[in-house]
Amino acid sequence: MAIKKILVASGGKKFYVRDMDKDMHTQYGYIPSADLKKAKDGAKLVSNTGKEFGIFTPFFIDMYERIKRSAQIIPLKDLGSIITVTGISKNSKIVDAGAGSGALCCFLASIAKEVVTYEIRDDFFDIVKTNIENLGLKNIKIKKQDIYLGIDEKNIDAITLDLPEPWKAVPAAAKSLKTGGFVVSYSPTIPQVMDFVNSITTDGNFVYIKTIEIIEREWDVEGRKVRPKSQAIGHSGFLTFARKIR
Repeated sequence: MAIKKILVASGGKKFYVRDMDKDMHTQYGYIPSADLKKAKDGAKLVSNTGKEFGIFTPFFIDMYERIKRSAQIIPLKDLGSIITVTGISKNSKIVDAGAGSGALCCFLASIAKEVVTYEIRDDFFDIVKTNIENLGLKNIKIKKQDIYLGIDEKNIDAITLDLPEPWKAVPAAAKSLKTGGFVVSYSPTIPQVMDFVNSITTDGNFVYIKTIEIIEREWDVEGRKVRPKSQAIGHSGFLTFARKIR
């Protein structure tokens, strides 16, 4: 069931309302269904224990945070770099491979014109299909197909690879991408990066741009007490970018 409203308690904890016909129960007490139905975005709601909540209609990111997961997903810190380095926009046509839980392809579909994602595992295929439906995305298609064997789509702006052996997809990417298009590989280990970059640089159709790793460190800010949080979001994967030039 889709998320209808978001409740936010003081302190920032979020609660997801899926059924407006039922009372919303939280650790801070419950809010009657009647109050939920009549509340406009930005209204103040009070639970039976006196706890105050804000309410608003969910954005895409709120629903995205609740997607069903199986395979480990690419975190937001890395998604941001994929989008900004390649310049993905509302006019972009994208091919994605190694869909996993569908986090990357679904996020890209919220921005791009159209996305086609390839996945060979039945269990992952079903999860991705469910997430696409729950997010209400109409511009994304999932194929149960091995991208190593070829890509059906042509004149593509960007290809994203989250695969064990991404170098095997380079020949297919060269045929699928338009000149100037990007291929991005997400890999957890350096040997994978090395083999992918070697394949890119020897292919003749691409120029290697860069490999990066994003480390995110959040800060606590309480008045004038400001310090970095003890636990940073460390290594998740390496992003390697290349561009088709001929």
